[in-house]
Amino acid sequence: MTELTPKRPRVVITGVSRGIGRATALAYASLGGRVAGLHRGSDPAITEELSAEILAHGGEPLIRVGDTKSTADIDALADAAAEAWGGIDVWINNAARLLVQPFLEMTDHDWADLMDSNLLGYVRGARAAARHMVVAGSGSIINISSAVDPFPPTDMTGYVTAKGGIGGLTRSLAVELGPHGVRVNAIAPGATETPLNDEAWTEAVRATYRDRIPLHRIASAEEIADSIVIIGSDAARYITGQVILADGGLTLNGSVGHKRN
Repeated sequence: MTELTPKRPRVVITGVSRGIGRATALAYASLGGRVAGLHRGSDPAITEELSAEILAHGGEPLIRVGDTKSTADIDALADAAAEAWGGIDVWINNAARLLVQPFLEMTDHDWADLMDSNLLGYVRGARAAARHMVVAGSGSIINISSAVDPFPPTDMTGYVTAKGGIGGLTRSLAVELGPHGVRVNAIAPGATETPLNDEAWTEAVRATYRDRIPLHRIASAEEIADSIVIIGSDAARYITGQVILADGGLTLNGSVGHKRN
């Protein structure tokens, strides 16, 4: 049996301060992980509180303020983590923003701004990670996608398009980086309780999700974090180029109430 995770994994997470990013940081910290992260909040208390939580869970923090729209911020984070810990084992592209807006109301600026954060931010992160991982001959890049890609809601064309691009990025990088020992996968959460989703959900939305999901419950951020840890570990060492749905079966349910014979 292969050990689930390397001892004290060296992990970098974008969008680390809340939701899935924060839950993943604490999941790795509980394994003794060394956790670097980037968040946009300029309040120093955010960095201090998250760093303290990582320490309390048994990890070693390296948390910075920055934006995935900035190549300089991303590259500086990667270089700092690699210098502090001698390399990077797992890089998780997670930072994103939500946009619920009808297609015909979206401007060129809306599209460019959304793609800059939700897709090009992942490109910048993967590139920064790969520069260190290729030299080391190993590593795992995990992109956080979404079940909205195969299961799109209305008024979210921009967001869905970015998530679809993440699938293509994941598969292409898996082919290109595989010969260098670097795996690239994506986790696509379904309905998950996060601050990001809380901006757009009503209780009616939650009820609809619970009704459609075969497990009849909405995921916690911690459950998605567990999936990320598994895919980033050596237990998944022969898995690459996959977009793995962690959706409780949401995208499988085609039930519409057919009349029984």
